[in-house]
Amino acid sequence: MAGVKSEDELGMKLDRALVDTGVKMLGGLAVGSVFSLVLFKRRMWPITFGLGSGFGMGYNNCERDFNEPYMVHVSKLKKVE
Repeated sequence: MAGVKSEDELGMKLDRALVDTGVKMLGGLAVGSVFSLVLFKRRMWPITFGLGSGFGMGYNNCERDFNEPYMVHVSKLKKVE
């Protein structure tokens, strides 16, 4: 049995989810900061909106990654004759 243990797979998925969410939040922070400085006269809401959007995208990717075993992939379907 050369399979991966379920707890190791869960740990890898969690690590990927945390890194992905962090990267998306930092990207949202950067974009929100630029918009705040350039367009909105140093208001706080573009930064908050960017962080929230980044968190939402990361959370959505994480949720999809954790629910993947329940999805039916086309490659696993067999034609019935």
